[in-house]
Amino acid sequence: MPVVRKAEPLLEVCVEDPIGAAIAAGSGADRIELCAALGVGGITPSLGAIRLALRQDIPVHVLVRPRAGGFHYNETESDTMLEDISTVIAAGASGMVLGALNANNDLDTRLLERLLRACGDLPVTLHRAFDCARNASDTLEQAVELGFSRILTSGGQPDVIQGLECLQQLFERAGDRITIVPGGGVTTVNLPRLLTALPLTEVHASCKRPLHVNKNNGIALGAFDDGARFETCAETVRSMRNLLKRT
Repeated sequence: MPVVRKAEPLLEVCVEDPIGAAIAAGSGADRIELCAALGVGGITPSLGAIRLALRQDIPVHVLVRPRAGGFHYNETESDTMLEDISTVIAAGASGMVLGALNANNDLDTRLLERLLRACGDLPVTLHRAFDCARNASDTLEQAVELGFSRILTSGGQPDVIQGLECLQQLFERAGDRITIVPGGGVTTVNLPRLLTALPLTEVHASCKRPLHVNKNNGIALGAFDDGARFETCAETVRSMRNLLKRT
């Protein structure tokens, strides 16, 4: 049976700087997720980056994640997230992206309740901490109960194609209660398969390409510094947009 779709799916592009935000907005993205350090899964961007990205004429949702390396946060990290939410709201962001797990890899509902209250009426996306949780179905129900607007997920797998079966189950279980946004390895190559298999209303992609840069004369400035950088690719954003228009 063909997938029934009510409208053209929305394209959210994940970027890590204001230049990427401008490229995404100018190439057909419907919404931006702004973060820093995509190479480690993203962390909260600087206030300067947020303010510059917000100059675009499409919604900008900001990632609130105090550090890389999992999603189980101590009290100081939790307070940092609350301070960052306050800063992001004051800057004028259109939405927030966040998540937290407890030591058992279930949603940290106590912390998330505090974070969501701090977000007020802004739409909030549960990020891919969802994919690290123990049980996708139970976590979806918790997300609905907590009041998240959407869930960004690869179906509990490294990428959306490996997680496609789980994504289908999540769409069926979610119904109209919460928006499921496939993200994690979405490309122009596999997007047609997602469109065929899922009743997409939104899709998330980084649309990035390698940027050739001077690698600091071979000197690594940190344990994970290989000198590599990426940039948002206008051509990829436009191609994604065109594929979505054909649905």
